[in-house]
Amino acid sequence: MPLSSSQKKDIIKEFQTVKGDTGSPEVQVALLTHRIDRLTEHLKLHGHDNHSRRGLLSMIAKRRRLVNFLEKVDKKRSSEITKRVGLKD
Repeated sequence: MPLSSSQKKDIIKEFQTVKGDTGSPEVQVALLTHRIDRLTEHLKLHGHDNHSRRGLLSMIAKRRRLVNFLEKVDKKRSSEITKRVGLKD
């Protein structure tokens, strides 16, 4: 269930901080959020897929670490990205 290159480019273009930015925490959080949403839909249909569930939990933890890092560095950017991708504070 990887993202297609066009979907990935669209997400990067929407969340990049400067032109050519592909690795900022904002972009990484947005990409992870999209992958998490897709995997959540998959798990609704295939409830016994424990391997994918483990990957989902790993992605959620990584996203949480990125948001925590961003919160330490710049609270404004952190709150902005959480609102844009639809996360709870």
